[in-house]
Amino acid sequence: MTPYVADPVYLNGRFLALAEAGISPLDRGFLYGDGVYEVIPVYSRRPFRLAEHLSRLQATLAGIQLANPLDQASWTTIVEKLIDAAPWADQSIYLQVTRGADNKRDHAFPSPGVPPTAFAFASPLVTTSPEVRATGVAAITVADQRWARCDLKVISLLANVLARQQAVEAGCAEALLIRDGYLKEGAASNIFVVHNGILLAPPKTQLMLPGITYDVIIELAQAHGQPLAIREIDENELRAADEVWMTSSTKEILAITTLDGRPVGNGQPGPFGEQMWQWYQDFKNTVMRKG
Repeated sequence: MTPYVADPVYLNGRFLALAEAGISPLDRGFLYGDGVYEVIPVYSRRPFRLAEHLSRLQATLAGIQLANPLDQASWTTIVEKLIDAAPWADQSIYLQVTRGADNKRDHAFPSPGVPPTAFAFASPLVTTSPEVRATGVAAITVADQRWARCDLKVISLLANVLARQQAVEAGCAEALLIRDGYLKEGAASNIFVVHNGILLAPPKTQLMLPGITYDVIIELAQAHGQPLAIREIDENELRAADEVWMTSSTKEILAITTLDGRPVGNGQPGPFGEQMWQWYQDFKNTVMRKG
């Protein structure tokens, strides 16, 4: 066990200590990034929208032509056992499936097929501190150089890693990905924009990962009558925005107050983001924590 990963972890049908878990160096996840993953937030030991996360896992597996090694009931049992064994009430459950280990290195799928590798573990769910929320964070824009199936939650994330590292080296919290003049998402988050009182959200396409938190934000806006438009957001609109938010299960709703060294709006977290954060907290306490 580490401060970030609880014992036991799950690996290929067994629950065991992290220090005892190992895979073949010929595993295609290791050699090629040939695999998928999913992250499930847990509140008060209750997984949030587990069925939706497992559905997204299945969709990504289908997208890379890899059979799911477990059915939904089996995945649910694994998730529940990891939650029960971990010391934290709020957690992130990480699931990963790769195409498994062949006896050689060959780009084509193994023929005959080999057993996939299934791995899962629990980590603490740590959200943004009040101090960071009060000031917001800085971000940069970068060219989106990823492949054309960003809607698949695959483990080959090198382009995201490089974009996020570019942000870190600039002293920023996130890199916003721009493709053909339009905002897509962050390197590790979804992005929302407020312009003239309207909440703008990039649409779900093959060029954006469909976030579960993104869905919650859309639902909350609709439930509370917040004016909303789901459409492409061009770079000029982004730069002229009154507010920009990054969202994820760990960031929740976090204001981006500086973009490429220039203030967003008045350079402080805005009222629409603050209202959405409160709606999100109310939803978390009344729904997410209740199961």
